[in-house]
Amino acid sequence: MSATIGLILHHRRVQAIEQAADLVAWLGSEGHQIRMPTEDAEIAGLGEFGVDEAHFAEGLDVAVSLGGDGSILRAVELTSEFDVPLLGVNYGELGYLAAIEPADARTAISSFLSGSHETEVRMMLQATVTQRSESGAETSTVHHALNEIVLERTADHNTIRLQVRIDGERFHTYPADGLIVATPTGSTAYALSARGPVVAATHRALLLTPVSPHMLFDRSLLLEPTSHLGLEVQGHRPAALSVDGRKVGTLEDGDDVTCTASPRRVRLVLDKPRNFHEVLKSKFGLSDR
Repeated sequence: MSATIGLILHHRRVQAIEQAADLVAWLGSEGHQIRMPTEDAEIAGLGEFGVDEAHFAEGLDVAVSLGGDGSILRAVELTSEFDVPLLGVNYGELGYLAAIEPADARTAISSFLSGSHETEVRMMLQATVTQRSESGAETSTVHHALNEIVLERTADHNTIRLQVRIDGERFHTYPADGLIVATPTGSTAYALSARGPVVAATHRALLLTPVSPHMLFDRSLLLEPTSHLGLEVQGHRPAALSVDGRKVGTLEDGDDVTCTASPRRVRLVLDKPRNFHEVLKSKFGLSDR
């Protein structure tokens, strides 16, 4: 049966671009429909398969990412609204999310199309950002993230002050370089470099980790997935807001971000079951003595 397959590329990985052309030829010969974001298609010399990003995910049966974990995050941004399964071919260095090696790409895609594949479900975060203009008018925007939502100091300022609420109750005001709200998937991303705990990726929880806090209490908090976690900027120093590493705006005094579990999810297509502990041992170079 014919399927509609999306391809997403790392724009600077020559081998990924070359494999895209190979996959397009193979999948086309099998009678499948191919779709790529316009820029990706043009970079790969496959312009006839390009579509606008706004319509890329509609009706896709699977999206194949050729790159690293950053490419998977871009694929999540493009497809999560439509709950499209993601198959990540690893041309990066870490490969926490992009788990399939390039030599195994055809086999993994064939397994997915035949229904004989493994799927790992990951939770996402939803961030509702409320900003207030000088006239007092409020505007709200909503963002979704697989790894993390971050409020941190801008390049022009030092420590910022962020008040934290948990389920509507004030917890504490952090003087810090920033705060990270991560999913279990994101516990091995930015939160890890801020000395947060490593959490099994299929777990459901909200993880709050301070970045260089100017206080004795510097611990991460692991919260229920039903929690509502509020972050409010306080004082004259602004905070930069990023979503899965993408800068999306600057928040001023009184502006607020409320983080919850997202109604969206990510379904990662695997070629075989993954043992979380084995993944950690491999990525961190751990071995028994």
